[in-house]
Amino acid sequence: MNTDPIADLLTRIRNAARVQHEKTLAPYSKLKVSILDVLKKKNFIEGYKVVKSGTFSEIEIKMNNSLQTLTLKRVSKPGQRIYLKKDEIKPVLRGYGISIISTPKGVMTGEEALKSGVGGEFICEVY
Repeated sequence: MNTDPIADLLTRIRNAARVQHEKTLAPYSKLKVSILDVLKKKNFIEGYKVVKSGTFSEIEIKMNNSLQTLTLKRVSKPGQRIYLKKDEIKPVLRGYGISIISTPKGVMTGEEALKSGVGGEFICEVY
């Protein structure tokens, strides 16, 4: 049983990046796919595809090995959710990183949430 599937996804990506793997697998969920869309758009990963294996689906993530270091930091946790209003969203690492926020308009970066004028749950920081 996994109590925090998002932290598990981030850990799998972090570990694969550290040892320079080309691919890694993670269990499928719609929220994870939305987070991976943001990471792909910002070139933190090269891509992903959903693979059906047995009764469950998995996500095969193709890593971007051109990055020297990849830091993924979970902010909102199951025991303590962190919600931000639109005016509380700040840049990560003075604009060099991104924040991923789950908003009523979908999962997006903090910068996109500011432009859309919405707040939401602060999922993680990536830099």
